[in-house]
Amino acid sequence: MKSAFRGEQAKGVLLKWYDHFRSRLKVPTESRTVRTRFGDTHVLVGGPEAGPNVVVLHGALASSAHVLHELAPLMERFRVHAVDIVGQSVKSADARPSVTNNEYGAWLTDVLDGLSLQRTHVVGVSWGGFVAIRLAASAPERIDRLALLVPAGVVNGSPWDGLTKLGLPMMLYRLFPSERRLEAFTRNLLTTRDDDWRPYLGDAFRAYNMDMRVPALAKPEELSRLKAPTMVLGADLDVSIPGQKLLARAPELFPTLADQEFIKDCLHCPPTTDAFRRWLSERISGFLLAS
Repeated sequence: MKSAFRGEQAKGVLLKWYDHFRSRLKVPTESRTVRTRFGDTHVLVGGPEAGPNVVVLHGALASSAHVLHELAPLMERFRVHAVDIVGQSVKSADARPSVTNNEYGAWLTDVLDGLSLQRTHVVGVSWGGFVAIRLAASAPERIDRLALLVPAGVVNGSPWDGLTKLGLPMMLYRLFPSERRLEAFTRNLLTTRDDDWRPYLGDAFRAYNMDMRVPALAKPEELSRLKAPTMVLGADLDVSIPGQKLLARAPELFPTLADQEFIKDCLHCPPTTDAFRRWLSERISGFLLAS
């Protein structure tokens, strides 16, 4: 299996970025490591010990520290377990489960067992949404409520738009890195480009061996056993997971769809502002705490 990383130096760069994002958290967190069939998995835990448990799954090429920084207000009410996805984070095992079956669901089941979470709320962002859906397909009884933000594995965007707006600019940047080429790529990915995410992605795109596999789209029959109320949030300017297409398919796919919203003026990576972080966390909290 090809490593997810382009050598030890590249991993060192990513680890420094992980520490940087974790240092920005204002709430104490603790690291845990659990064993799974795909190797050791790191989990960053924070929030009141007596709070309702929620498992949070980050997007591709990110980490538990990244997603906790964006959803930090959740730790005011919940015991948050931010899981570093194998193959998509420098903090967990260098393994890449299949994206065409339920291997990611099996991996996440192992994580829940390692955390002694028999049943929990689950929040999945982008690639993390795909992983959450694989859990919903393989072990739906483990999910209390399911919140998905621009989840992969539901719909695909236009291949032409993906190539011209994301794929080619990304490859040009990897081959000939420059500020101009980084801007050409991130302008179609990041809603906010004046913070740490832009330089982080510049380093990440050069540090990772990019996983170009496209997650298989879930089928309604795979989720027929899902009983957990589900929320889906889409973004209107998302190139890779078009929000309108996402919300159109959600009722067909999720038998317990209880909430959905179309976020305006938003690319695949939503705004990284304190105001939006607060709004998004409150939106998710309201859904998870609903009776």
